[in-house]
Amino acid sequence: MPPTLQEILDATRAEVARRKQDTSVEALRDRVAGQSAPRNFFAAVATGQGPGGVNVIAELKRQSPSAGAIRADMDPIAIALQYEQAGAVALSVLTDERWFGGSLEDLAMIRDAVRLPVLRKDFMVDAWQIWEARAAGADAILLIAEALPEGQVVDMLILAQELGMTALVEVHDVENLLMIRRHVGFPHPGYMLLGINNRNLATMKTDVSHGLRMAELVEEHLDILVAESGISTRADIDRFRRRGIHRFLIGESLLTADDPGLALRSLLGTPWN
Repeated sequence: MPPTLQEILDATRAEVARRKQDTSVEALRDRVAGQSAPRNFFAAVATGQGPGGVNVIAELKRQSPSAGAIRADMDPIAIALQYEQAGAVALSVLTDERWFGGSLEDLAMIRDAVRLPVLRKDFMVDAWQIWEARAAGADAILLIAEALPEGQVVDMLILAQELGMTALVEVHDVENLLMIRRHVGFPHPGYMLLGINNRNLATMKTDVSHGLRMAELVEEHLDILVAESGISTRADIDRFRRRGIHRFLIGESLLTADDPGLALRSLLGTPWN
């Protein structure tokens, strides 16, 4: 059985506590001071010009709790470059090691190799991790509403904005969507994207119809809405486009293809040069 979200969060908190003993937030601040400015992840996703008006955040991961091994032998730089050439507007890099086989080293290498902005996708449970993400070069972070109390989401949004980073705030259910809806645009417009994940956290199964139903509750925010999980065909993309949703986070269906770049081109209709 795949681990529950609570099991993953408990393990993550223990791991973060260990890492905080090795690296102080002061040390991370010093490393952040030496970084170049973040790339504008929000602009790339919200107002970028992806092929055919479809803006894809293409994801890199080796495995997942629900799918098991996806691409154990992944060459992060090669695939990141394929995604960039195929028309992705941004990248998402899994940095959780235990559950997804990722690392911050992957993220740093990828960001150095591409011109696209890069999201650190991980289970963020402590503000220290935001400093850690920026120190590694991340331009954006993922916040999972189901994993955090409302007050902590707000605090993390403030810190991310102070560091010039975009926050993609992901929700899976209606209750959390209504909670996050109150904070859209906080603390300043242009730093927050709203993600609706099609995965049921209890069963770990995906259903794109779930995202379409949830989107009805935030029709005024479709310009910052990102559809996530379970999107594998052009038909899936077109279902969302007909509802005014043009931004997608796609990973597993690309990474299980023989050629992830070609798979993305096929989804986007990107011609070869």
